[in-house]
Amino acid sequence: MFTGIIEEVGTLADVTPLRGGRRLRIACSFADALRVDESVAVDGVCLTVVAQDGDAFEAVAVEETLSKTALGDREAGDGVNLERAMVLGARLDGHLVQGHVDATGTVDSVEALADSHLVRIRYPDADAAYLIPRGSICVDGISLTVARLDEPEGTFALAIIPHTWDKTTAGQWRKGERVNLEFDLVGKYVLRAQGVGATNRHR
Repeated sequence: MFTGIIEEVGTLADVTPLRGGRRLRIACSFADALRVDESVAVDGVCLTVVAQDGDAFEAVAVEETLSKTALGDREAGDGVNLERAMVLGARLDGHLVQGHVDATGTVDSVEALADSHLVRIRYPDADAAYLIPRGSICVDGISLTVARLDEPEGTFALAIIPHTWDKTTAGQWRKGERVNLEFDLVGKYVLRAQGVGATNRHR
């Protein structure tokens, strides 16, 4: 479980193609503190550490992961958002994030404002029910708030503060880029319960 508060922007140091997946080597400052089998969210995708040394850790993204996320778009040299798993009893500064990407969205526009950036993300029509104005969403592993929901256009807007812009990969987002989306965990359970409850009542 994660919080969506990015600990560090690591560097994708090397990508080794596998038969269907990819083995990723990611350089970061806390690599020597990791252990094999530990979970790390990489651009919002929960991956398992399979090797580590003092400079980097390695993880494998299998076919299923690549088919449902934007990790397949990342190349050696790219920055990636990193977060280690949360510790029970610590402050929850973001929101509950599983690292299980629901869909990919596309950056529709990036607008520089006086003190922030307004980023619009285009999302799949099938996932519209998971979005609410001022609700939580995780984009490339970053816990963010839906500032505006433009339902007719199929986009939502994010108001990115300078700290987030500078300390995550948000500052690198460009129009047309795919990003990983994880919708609010509580909202998903509520919608699921309503659907199952309605089905059971009509049996």
